[in-house]
Amino acid sequence: MFMKKFIFFAVAVFMTIGAFAQNGKDLYKKFSDEKGVKAVYISPAMFRIIKNVPSIKIEAQDINIGTIIQSLDGMYLLNCENSKVSDKLVKDVNKFINSGAYELLMESKEDGNLSRMYTVSKDELVTSFVLLNQNDRESNFVCFDGQIPQKALEELIEKAAK
Repeated sequence: MFMKKFIFFAVAVFMTIGAFAQNGKDLYKKFSDEKGVKAVYISPAMFRIIKNVPSIKIEAQDINIGTIIQSLDGMYLLNCENSKVSDKLVKDVNKFINSGAYELLMESKEDGNLSRMYTVSKDELVTSFVLLNQNDRESNFVCFDGQIPQKALEELIEKAAK
């Protein structure tokens, strides 16, 4: 139940709103035109517009995501329902994660579903966040970059978990 709630929360946050050899943008470009892939990119220009919105709340929960949105520079989302492409995406994401400064925040395994969250932090700021969710039928990749205060992200995750 928690995992489903959290995945909904993560997707809702990132829908409303770099490492080494590859980064989120490179993975997005590589997989966004593949058959069976749904892709969303939100540019820095869109975040500049959204930053002027004083408060954005998720209706299903009493969570204000405005503080996070105001800190974002870019977001890439890939939902891959083609199993062959999904396998390639997961392999490339793992290579991307393992070659960089990413730190595993959380891992969840439930009924063949594996979810992992990673961040790159500098001082008290999260500069990159990656969520990878996979099962035998599909995978989801969410990557966002910005200057997100770690405390604000921790508070959102805590509220979403309740």
